[in-house]
Amino acid sequence: MAEVRLMKGNEVIAEAAIRCGCDGYFGYPITPQSEVMETLMIRKPWEETGMVVLQAESEVASINMVYGGASCGKKVMTSSSSPGVSLMQEGITYLAGAEIPALVVNVVRGGPGLGTIQPAQSDYYQTCKGGGHGDYRLIVLAPASVQEMNDFVDLSFELAFKYRNPAMILSDGVIGQMMEKVTLSPYKARWTDEEIEEISGSWATTGKKANRSKNVSTSLELDSDKQEEFNLHLGRKYKAMEENEVRYEKISCDDAEYMFVAYGSSARICQKAIEICRERGIKAGLLRPITLYPFPTKQIKEMVPQLKGVLSVELSMGQMVDDVRLAVNGAIPVEHYGHVGGIIHSPEEIADALETLIIKA
Repeated sequence: MAEVRLMKGNEVIAEAAIRCGCDGYFGYPITPQSEVMETLMIRKPWEETGMVVLQAESEVASINMVYGGASCGKKVMTSSSSPGVSLMQEGITYLAGAEIPALVVNVVRGGPGLGTIQPAQSDYYQTCKGGGHGDYRLIVLAPASVQEMNDFVDLSFELAFKYRNPAMILSDGVIGQMMEKVTLSPYKARWTDEEIEEISGSWATTGKKANRSKNVSTSLELDSDKQEEFNLHLGRKYKAMEENEVRYEKISCDDAEYMFVAYGSSARICQKAIEICRERGIKAGLLRPITLYPFPTKQIKEMVPQLKGVLSVELSMGQMVDDVRLAVNGAIPVEHYGHVGGIIHSPEEIADALETLIIKA
């Protein structure tokens, strides 16, 4: 029988990590995601599954511990919030450059700088446009419910190992702190050494085996020709992600003449805004990107012929709207609406913005 509980989003991240067979968590506390580590410490998974849980001395230390554990073919992860993830950027680009799978969870708060501990979605650029240096991408999943906070942990590890690429769950302070009913995932056993060798033996630093050359975990290549070929290889990998891993949800889009594009907590609020719009005689719908990378560019473009305009709703000054505009390619108006500083937009404000910025403009 499925196990159903009332839980906070951050707590569910911790519970899902234990249940999906995670080998190690390395993190550092920062609001509004501190409950992830707190829950792990309370749960004591090292007594239950042998999972390592360690509070590092900093975010820089924690992401490099993730690098070390992940290089051994282990399922390892960290979590933080915006300023902490900024500190992790060098380690994240090392993971991408070494093609090491790992999971980073970002429960976004307002910025720039230390900003506010209140919710925001202003880390989109950092997450989807390469916060660190070099030509690389993260697999990015954006949960809009506590249930998806549960579901996306196992999915993130699955995609990370499938593509040998770091993955990020990009949440926000609303989803991280709210409580909802959640159906918890069944337990998966941690991989044995034999399973790790079978799954990751071609690259993981599991010890030199007689039947293969040694594995080295590095992102350094001083030969320009080899570095170019490696970057082209990464490009082909990212292209495969774009072709095979786009995830999205459409709500009330069949007859929509106007469309909201929103993710995470903003998408939840847009669902009520749709009801308000339709009561006003405005046929509005919602396309919710679930993967922010790969982004549902094609799916937005396919909606354009039936639409009169698109409103990108974000808790930011406007970041995802750039990708929405690229998808629409100037065919119809695209505008941005959102609050910042930790202020949450209301459904009525979103409906009003659609009328003001798109319909009456």
